[in-house]
Amino acid sequence: MSDAQVQLSSANAKGRAIPLEYQRNIGIAAHIDAGKTTTTERILFYTGMVHKIGEVHEGAATTDWMEQERERGITITSAAITANWTTKRGPYAGIKHQVNIIDTPGHVDFTAEVERSLRVLDGAVAVFCAVGGVQPQSETVWRQMNKYGVPRVCFVNKMDRTGANFFRVVEDIRKKLGANAHPLYLPIGSEENFSGLIDLIRMQAHFYTVDDSQGSHYTEEDIPTAYLAEAKKYHEILKEELASFDDELAEKYLADEPISDLEMMRAIRKATLSHHFVGVIPGSAFKNKGIQKLLNCVVNYLPGPLDVPAAIGRDSDGKPVEVYPGDDKKLVGLAFKIATDPFVGKLVFYRVYQGTIRKGDALINSRTGRTERVSRLVKMRANQRDEIDLAHSGDICAIIGVKDIRTGDTLCDKSEDVILEPPTFPEPVIKMSVEPASKGDQERLSIGLQRLAEEDPTFVVSTDEETGQTIIAGMGELHLDIIRDRLFREFKVEASVGKPQIAYRETITHNANGVGKFVRQSGGRGQYGHAEIKMEPLEKGKGFEFVNEIVGGVIPKEYIRPVEEGVKEAMRNGTVAGYPVVDVRVRLVFGSFHEVDSSEMAFKMAGIFAFREAMKVAQPILLEPIMKVEVTTPEDYSGDVMGDVNRRRGQVHSIDSRDNATIINAFVPLECMFGYSTDVRSISKGRASYSMEPSHFEQVPNSVLEKIIAASTRKGAARTI
Repeated sequence: MSDAQVQLSSANAKGRAIPLEYQRNIGIAAHIDAGKTTTTERILFYTGMVHKIGEVHEGAATTDWMEQERERGITITSAAITANWTTKRGPYAGIKHQVNIIDTPGHVDFTAEVERSLRVLDGAVAVFCAVGGVQPQSETVWRQMNKYGVPRVCFVNKMDRTGANFFRVVEDIRKKLGANAHPLYLPIGSEENFSGLIDLIRMQAHFYTVDDSQGSHYTEEDIPTAYLAEAKKYHEILKEELASFDDELAEKYLADEPISDLEMMRAIRKATLSHHFVGVIPGSAFKNKGIQKLLNCVVNYLPGPLDVPAAIGRDSDGKPVEVYPGDDKKLVGLAFKIATDPFVGKLVFYRVYQGTIRKGDALINSRTGRTERVSRLVKMRANQRDEIDLAHSGDICAIIGVKDIRTGDTLCDKSEDVILEPPTFPEPVIKMSVEPASKGDQERLSIGLQRLAEEDPTFVVSTDEETGQTIIAGMGELHLDIIRDRLFREFKVEASVGKPQIAYRETITHNANGVGKFVRQSGGRGQYGHAEIKMEPLEKGKGFEFVNEIVGGVIPKEYIRPVEEGVKEAMRNGTVAGYPVVDVRVRLVFGSFHEVDSSEMAFKMAGIFAFREAMKVAQPILLEPIMKVEVTTPEDYSGDVMGDVNRRRGQVHSIDSRDNATIINAFVPLECMFGYSTDVRSISKGRASYSMEPSHFEQVPNSVLEKIIAASTRKGAARTI
């Protein structure tokens, strides 16, 4: 931290319980069942936030407060909670720190919760299972951290489990995630013999006492002789690695001069903040080992709000604006999550980037331009609320009272002109119809779906214009199952759902031109719109691009936007099987207008006609979502599992062996994965497990395409009748 930043934070410390430089906003993120929530629960216990440890398997974890979470033993919604921690050693020794923690879900269906949390956090703890290592969702979470530039430390959990291997996981992190990962501690023993940690900086051993202190007590001793050579080896590797990030340290290392513990810790912090180094800590959250060391690493090595680059927003003219932390500045913050509370209504989770927010403040929503008033301000403890009057720069709080707001909106002072970059979310891959059981449920269904869609950007509600059916779309079967369950429990709606359907997409393979003319004469004023477009395919995942290449005013400026709107509307229904069109660039190159008869509506229709004409000759294809699937099975059943994957049109791309188990990695169409959990258990007599996540879209084979088109045709015929 620079001298200027220290002075700034000291100036801003007035009125704060804890100065800004002693604050940490972190997320706990990992693959499902790696132990995130158990780790969070231990953090709360050792920081004194809870006085009794709640276990996930007993449905008693603090941050898993939803009924669905406690019943299933999984995290569904991210929970925010605040704790205080004072480390005994290091650059921040003896200084109380405020740690704002967000526990995120691990299941791929709830990846939006991870996405929006990482968008507003300064640092993260990536949790890995000591047996499973780097798993599919671990890779997804790691990519999300990279996307938002979040410095991190790694916690290798479940060192007490059979098959635990700390060094294999570190190597996994290095190879599969491309991270410069190095142990900061070594485990003493593993599996049932895991008894403590070796501090590679201080070269001390920490043994946890076998008593009823639940891991609160441990003793410091000399490193056991059996581990001394290994500890010296990794201590030297760590020093050599840190020397490449710190010139002063490098001089001492090359001159073979002694390097102090404090110098090493400062170098680790510097390297971590530069995204070039990731420290790894072993432990067992369930057996209460290693959590205090993890907290020390969070305080000593992860960034505070002053250590991260300025948040970049844009003003109304699209020019970049930098937003720096500081209580003496005008308020700018991001609404990163919306939740429905049965007692207070809409809760808006808010990260304060700049300035302070008070109860009663009137703020501007930069997206809508509307004024929103903060009627109440609260600090969240999972689902509990603590009323506060003021939140400072760097804080995460919740606002009550704002109405017209979406996830990713910027709320700021009336005199500020800035829109912060919102988090981005993946498109839904599965959809189904939902119908209320009775007319009395209709209104409650509408209200429930509206509120759930406000909360979750990956949950989309639409209406089939021809059948009148309500269609819900989400990230997977579990996602929509939870939605249905919440409709029943929270909104008292009895509803039946249709069979899940795949969210197919269409795209084009060749360039094409299209001409759209909309001409109507009805005696009085007519309608005239004429647009000519060139359409070309984009790279996968690029979505849609509209380029205005009109010159000489052949189409007036006020009619350009309607053409674009017409193209977007036409893209909702492709020409192959009526699915949305993606990954295309449309260039508006020519057209004409009539001084009297032209209108926005006419040019919108011209855009629709031009797009449809171009689609006919652009050789469109149908795309289906492909899932990345990882199956872990005993070796005896690996052949049967691979045969089943092949029958599902899957492509096996790697097979690994680990402790008498076979790990099969494959890409399988989502359409073939319905009911897979039951089938894979049946094949392996209940001994195999799997995980999957959306990977990409691929062209549908012709044999399958014919069936989809036939089904689409039957559906269209039924609508016509």
